Amino acid sequence: MKKRIGIIVTGLLLLLAGLPVLAENSTAANGYTIHHNALTTDMLPKDVARAYHIQRSKSRGMLNVSIIKNIPGTTGQAVPAHVRVFAANLNGQTKTIPMREIREDNAIYYIGDFRINNEETLKFTIEVWLPGERKPYIAKLSQEFFTS
Repeated sequence: MKKRIGIIVTGLLLLLAGLPVLAENSTAANGYTIHHNALTTDMLPKDVARAYHIQRSKSRGMLNVSIIKNIPGTTGQAVPAHVRVFAANLNGQTKTIPMREIREDNAIYYIGDFRINNEETLKFTIEVWLPGERKPYIAKLSQEFFTS
């Protein structure tokens, strides 16, 4: 069941990449690619939201982050990291987005959910701390959310 849900989540996030309510970006960082996207949680299938204890709502957002080590000739390898996320709105109000690690088979990703307002733009700063590294890699994402 967990494997099926993981496939659904991954597939859903890939399918949603073309929708205006979802921003999908990646940041290259010294042999790694940090993938990051944000969406409203009402877009998640009910069974996926239930499995990951995420409240489905137009007034809640979710950030998904994964880190892939670039390996030539392959799609790369998922790697664990410590991920910290800060979000700021256009008024300069900031909040920390707690992230939790999800591991399924060879996939490793980090998700965090948070409250949003209609037409709110959040600028995310994503710090990725890889084992053995002294400094984090930084990725940035800006996303406007529509709740109505």
